[in-house]
Amino acid sequence: MEEQFIRDRISRLREDKQVSERKMSLDLGHSTSYIRSITSGRALPSMSEFLYICEYLGVTPMEFFNEEKSTTLTQQKAIDYIYTMSDEDISLMIGFIERMKNADK
Repeated sequence: MEEQFIRDRISRLREDKQVSERKMSLDLGHSTSYIRSITSGRALPSMSEFLYICEYLGVTPMEFFNEEKSTTLTQQKAIDYIYTMSDEDISLMIGFIERMKNADK
């Protein structure tokens, strides 16, 4: 994975959120130039800072690297619950979701 991808992705997600580099830097608890130093190529965030940046931008780390399919934090929370469920319960939930989708038609 290229470092430039990370820089560009942070910039695009920040712009989508309509937040300036300065505001994002301050909101993350850093100096006013923190995000600018990342996007300009002078620095890269640590892993813990990267996770915090993802949370701030409202994306999961998986979504950060997968531009094709977007997963909201709410959807990710549902997915996390699914991992704890039995196959039988998941099948019931799928049936419920299909029923709800068919009711919308």
